[in-house]
Amino acid sequence: MSETDTAPAVLTHFDGHILIVTINRPEARNAMNNAVAVGIGAAMDRLDAEADLQCAILTGAGGTFCSGMDLKGFLRGESPSVPGRGFGSLSEWTPKKPIIAAVDGYALAGGLELALACDLIIASSTAKFGIPEVKRGLAAAAGGLMKLPRQIPPRIAMELALTGDFITAARAYELGFINQISEGPSLPAAKDMAARIAQNGPLALIASKAIIRESHEWTEAEMWEKQAKYTRAVMTSADAREGSAAFAEKRKPNWQGK
Repeated sequence: MSETDTAPAVLTHFDGHILIVTINRPEARNAMNNAVAVGIGAAMDRLDAEADLQCAILTGAGGTFCSGMDLKGFLRGESPSVPGRGFGSLSEWTPKKPIIAAVDGYALAGGLELALACDLIIASSTAKFGIPEVKRGLAAAAGGLMKLPRQIPPRIAMELALTGDFITAARAYELGFINQISEGPSLPAAKDMAARIAQNGPLALIASKAIIRESHEWTEAEMWEKQAKYTRAVMTSADAREGSAAFAEKRKPNWQGK
């Protein structure tokens, strides 16, 4: 797939097995409005629907990831959320396949929460993160107040929520919030990681993502049974046999997704 698809506020581009989704409102620092939220949701539906796609990258045009909710749109009564999916179509829902956030510039307020909703984050060295909603008399209600303390130390999450201060990419990496810092733009590094993901078994990727995302809610008594619901089909799949055969024969596997 090599065609480029455009939407008013979101661009999608195919790079082999990778879907690149770009928020395309650089004049507004990629602030989230309804058009962007709907566009991201449509792109993620495509990610899951097309068997040839293994992974998505979410990024922003013009050197900024996302500066949060479009406050002008908010004052007009416009929603940056999609029912059942939340802010940017991702805060309350996730596709089955992995998403990497490629962050340049600012990921603030809803922008940080959008990155938080992704499975992996790669950021340029000049990127900045924060949930400054309190400075506007608002609260980080798109997941920041609930999810951030699960991914960084709770007292640091509390500090960010109550002060509204920003942190650098270096500090975010130190806290374990991001996976990698890129000295230049984040997209090339995100593409490299996505390519390493996309070479793996499709069923195994989907099951692994689901287990890591959901297992924190499982009790010790139920975790093995719940994990087995995902892994049983993977371990008995044609792809599992193909992966083993390819390893033994010292060749690349030919995944079928079944």
